[in-house]
Amino acid sequence: MSARDAYPESAHPEAEGLCAFIDASPSPFHACQTVARMLEDAGFSPLAERDPWPGPGRYFVLRGGSLIAFDSSGFEHGELPAFRIVGGHTDSPNLRVKQNHDRDSAGLAQVRLEPYGGAWLHSWLDRDLGISGRITVRQGDQVVRTLVRIDEPLLRVPQLAIHLSENRKGVEVDPQRHLDAVWGVGDPGRFLARIAAAEGYGAADVLGFELMVHDLTPSRLAGADGDLVSAPRLDNQCTCYAGTRALIDAADRPTGVLPVLALFDHEEVGSSSDRGAGSDFLITVLERIALTHGLDRQDFLRALAVSVCASGDMAHATHPNYPDRHEPGHRIAVNGGPVLKVNQNLRYASDADGEALFIVAAEQAGVPLQRYVHRADLPCGSTIGPITATRTGLTTVDVGAPQLAMHSARELMGAADVGLYVAALTAFLAPA
Repeated sequence: MSARDAYPESAHPEAEGLCAFIDASPSPFHACQTVARMLEDAGFSPLAERDPWPGPGRYFVLRGGSLIAFDSSGFEHGELPAFRIVGGHTDSPNLRVKQNHDRDSAGLAQVRLEPYGGAWLHSWLDRDLGISGRITVRQGDQVVRTLVRIDEPLLRVPQLAIHLSENRKGVEVDPQRHLDAVWGVGDPGRFLARIAAAEGYGAADVLGFELMVHDLTPSRLAGADGDLVSAPRLDNQCTCYAGTRALIDAADRPTGVLPVLALFDHEEVGSSSDRGAGSDFLITVLERIALTHGLDRQDFLRALAVSVCASGDMAHATHPNYPDRHEPGHRIAVNGGPVLKVNQNLRYASDADGEALFIVAAEQAGVPLQRYVHRADLPCGSTIGPITATRTGLTTVDVGAPQLAMHSARELMGAADVGLYVAALTAFLAPA
């Protein structure tokens, strides 16, 4: 049953759109594919980094599980742009397949898994899990990449029975010993052979793989009145969806700024990769935009000096069962609007200049804005914001939408917050 079938009078079409986006995007690679389809439907064209780039237009470029899109169609050749960038990340904490993955124990065939990022491990137990990601295969004399998606309950990580625990208060999940998934009885064959066969290849054709599990329960509106969203990967596919919708909407509003969407892989593990926020991907794309517009290096650096980035990532809503875990002076409400995130130790990149720009954008959109500060006695998570600011020198502000159960296999947010987030990001990319 779809979200619309369950709540035919739903007042949250953006939340329904988010559910469809997430269900189409079980891995960072699929998230980029979903964004690319949305952009192509809106008139954006793909570019390859190895090719010469044309002049002004609407384009996007992929690098693995990362994507950058921009609309330079409103700028004449030789005109100096001011970039407005919405940043986010495509990856989410999960469990990933180890290189030597086949294992047999107690008469059961298992697949060895390991955590990726700060996955909340208990939440992955006793779930029907599919497989997604990509494989690199030999195809004749060529080496090609192909996406993998198997939406069948191939894997399950069973919880220990309560009768076998020591104190009946739960067991500690050891990431090395307790996360191997069961996928058959006896000898079902080699796991990679099954995955390769599903894509039309033999196991010997597979030269490399990046495979991960995903929960098979569909995303949906929830709650008595459909005013909540229950879904996996809200952190941070909500920003991927909202940022894409914002760029598409901003592309039809000439404002004198050049809107950019930058979605990076590997944020959950530090962003230090060829396609993470710590790479050259964003700064290279921005410079190539300047060069194709007839600008030189000095012009490009001048453009950066008047540009700004909104780093979008999800924010902690105040948990009703654990209100003491939150800063008492900064309660964050579900369906209360986007969140401006500030941390004096620069776990978030927001400063007064960036804050002002996003506050004005929220006012322009007619959207309420909340302010988040983490408890001073708890370690604070971070985002691509500080990394992007360091890498580019851009004024950067950290923002997000409120949610509960962050880094769980299944997360929860307000349905109204999706549309409010889209509106705020659109106004940021298209200032009045």
